[in-house]
Amino acid sequence: MESSEKKSSEESLIGRRAFLQFAGLLAISACSEDKRDALLNKGQEFNAWVQSKTFDPARLAPTYPDSELTPESEFRVNGKEGGTPKIDLANWRLEIRGMVKHPGFYTLDQVKSLDKKVENVRHVCVEGWSIKPKWGGTRLSDFLDRVGVDRNAQYLFAECADGYYVPYDMPSVLHPQSLLCYEAYNKPLTADHGAPLRIVMPVKLGYKSAKWITRLTVTNKKPGGYWEDQGYDWFGGI
Repeated sequence: MESSEKKSSEESLIGRRAFLQFAGLLAISACSEDKRDALLNKGQEFNAWVQSKTFDPARLAPTYPDSELTPESEFRVNGKEGGTPKIDLANWRLEIRGMVKHPGFYTLDQVKSLDKKVENVRHVCVEGWSIKPKWGGTRLSDFLDRVGVDRNAQYLFAECADGYYVPYDMPSVLHPQSLLCYEAYNKPLTADHGAPLRIVMPVKLGYKSAKWITRLTVTNKKPGGYWEDQGYDWFGGI
């Protein structure tokens, strides 16, 4: 009974957040273009400020036993239009640049050489649905430390093979559950789910879970994002 009530409460919260975000976007869409852009920018800045002030880097997202996982057959694929990009996996490299001591290109084997973390966490879509996959990968913080990240930097900017791009605040990036993920359900990621490498960040909404990543930039200049530039919440916290 307690588990059922918890699930109902979580789903209601997700639904309310999705409704409020879309209601805000609909209201703004009725304005003139210049006024709409100004309102979006001010709203995003305020939301990001509030969420950054209330974000607790020590608070962990809920984890779940294997018995409560979404079946692999129901592991939902979602993303922007355009389909799955074709990636030459044999020659794929992750480029790291910006405020790091060791910029350059890194292979998947170099990412996988760091300690592996497996976590069962909820993936929450802004559209109102959620799933609970089993993820496996390297802590994003461990990899960034490996390349000598400046921990005083404010942002991380991810670029993807399909043209998607996502901004992150550094406290969320360094959160212990944020992963450079290369596995799902104890198997290598499939192409549809972001192979060879994606970001999994259970403290964020699903549009922050960048797939097919090709470049990470550490910066103090606040970056935009594919959906954020269209009015979605910049911080995207849960």
